Amino acid sequence: MKINFLKKIGIICCMLISLSAYSQDPQFSQFYAHSLYLNPAFTGNTDVGRLSGIYRNQWASIPGAFVSYSFAYDHNLSSQNSGVGLMVTSDKSGSGGLKFTRVGGLYSYNFQLNRKLVFRAGFNLSYTSRGIDKSSLVFADQIIRDDASETVERFSDDGNSYFDGTVGGLAYTKKLWVGFSVDHILQPEESFLHNGSNLPLKTSIHAGYNIVLDENLKGKEESSVTMAFNYKHQLDWSQLDIGGYYNRNSFVLGLWYRGIPFIKTASLSNNDAIVLLLGFQPKGMKIGYSYDITISKLAGSTGGSHEISLVYEYPYKKKKRKKRHFVPCAKF
Repeated sequence: MKINFLKKIGIICCMLISLSAYSQDPQFSQFYAHSLYLNPAFTGNTDVGRLSGIYRNQWASIPGAFVSYSFAYDHNLSSQNSGVGLMVTSDKSGSGGLKFTRVGGLYSYNFQLNRKLVFRAGFNLSYTSRGIDKSSLVFADQIIRDDASETVERFSDDGNSYFDGTVGGLAYTKKLWVGFSVDHILQPEESFLHNGSNLPLKTSIHAGYNIVLDENLKGKEESSVTMAFNYKHQLDWSQLDIGGYYNRNSFVLGLWYRGIPFIKTASLSNNDAIVLLLGFQPKGMKIGYSYDITISKLAGSTGGSHEISLVYEYPYKKKKRKKRHFVPCAKF
């Protein structure tokens, strides 16, 4: 029993090392519910204004694992074919209290290429503050000295901050969208020791297609199926999210797979999770809950991951206005 427990701890430690080496950013399963985090080109993809928030508790059974949340507001400036936004993201990783807070300003511009095809380009300029709670850590000298309350180790710094940026683009029609984003374009120094450890570029390619199954007499969509994927790459680390949603009036059911089974990351199989999603869309709002079922070697040890999203969109006043085209992406 003890051996099995130690084996699980060892696997978890390997996974944590892998994550810290290959991915410095929190990830969300409901990335379309908080689309500004996915791609700044989504900024202003709303009727007027939009408030969105998302919370994720990853590996809930592991004390102090990963807790992330992010909030954003964006606004459609239709007369300027533009969108502006503000996003705040916070993340706490591990019981050692490694955490960061990031504040970003976003902008996008809309290009009408022809009657059916639209392209949006956007960027996000952000400021990040990172820190670590040393009081939450246990060092070797504390163990040697009969669990001493304080370490004799000395640190030159326990935090750092930096500017960074993200660029992205989206091409879309009434039913199809294809997008890309490139994060960490400034490749800032992130090490507490200032030893030249820079954040590597992270790229994302995402796309989807919406199939309308049923419409009412007014031509309004009543049921549909949306298929989509999101591929991410950073250094030697790659990840694929692929799945779909069934939309029926105000309800959404989703099923996703995360992983690339034939690719290994840090000698571990890239076979991560199955994601189940339930969404509800009352007028002007979107509420989503998803649960990640771990299918890697950590299965049975992590407790899965919980995620909650909330979106509120300001309604447009009823008056004559220019017809606009929105990205037909998934709602969650």
